[in-house]
Amino acid sequence: MTYFTEEFNGFFKGLAKNNHKEWFHENKKTYDRAVKKAFAKFLTDLIEQIRERFDPELYLEVKNAVFRINRDIRFSKDKSPYKLQLGAVISRGGRKNMQIAGLYLQFGVGDIWIGCGFYAPNKENLRAIRKKIASNPSAFRQLISDNKFKNIYGEIQGEKNKRIPKEFREAFESEALIANKQFYFMATYDDENILKREDLLEWVLKHYEAGIAINKYLNEAINEERE
Repeated sequence: MTYFTEEFNGFFKGLAKNNHKEWFHENKKTYDRAVKKAFAKFLTDLIEQIRERFDPELYLEVKNAVFRINRDIRFSKDKSPYKLQLGAVISRGGRKNMQIAGLYLQFGVGDIWIGCGFYAPNKENLRAIRKKIASNPSAFRQLISDNKFKNIYGEIQGEKNKRIPKEFREAFESEALIANKQFYFMATYDDENILKREDLLEWVLKHYEAGIAINKYLNEAINEERE
């Protein structure tokens, strides 16, 4: 099934050259039809397939998954009002609860991103993840050594602490990733992929499946700490 047309990428390429409100409003009909509506249809089908195949408790409305196209320019030197892509989080909390590991998508001009994991765990959740890793480093290493995960994502990414908290220093000797402040993994592709792939939905679902075990592990770490 074809979800996106040349107008999708064309809109963002035009926006990249004309990132101001006048151009956006002049082209809003194209945005509503070829960008916003098309992305919503894709996400609707994606959420449905994830619920049917992997997570029967995933009841997420598209509006609660998609980030606004408007940029937050309050503290930025770049005052361009719009992002050059649409992004969404597919998890039980969607974009309203970023403390649940899920699937992140970003479609637009330049690279497209497909990834999973935790980008910004809070202090309590970071400690919970580290505690779970420290309790059995080899189990965590086994997950990130899985061939499906490695073939698509390669490795866990994220910023690291230069100083390891005392309680995790011994575990750090067994698993260096315990120093991470972030636990996400991302695959990037040329933006033409959303146009040329007839199997786009299945392709994205393969990315979700490759990260599902690690997402589950990270979410379990947080839930176990709360119990």
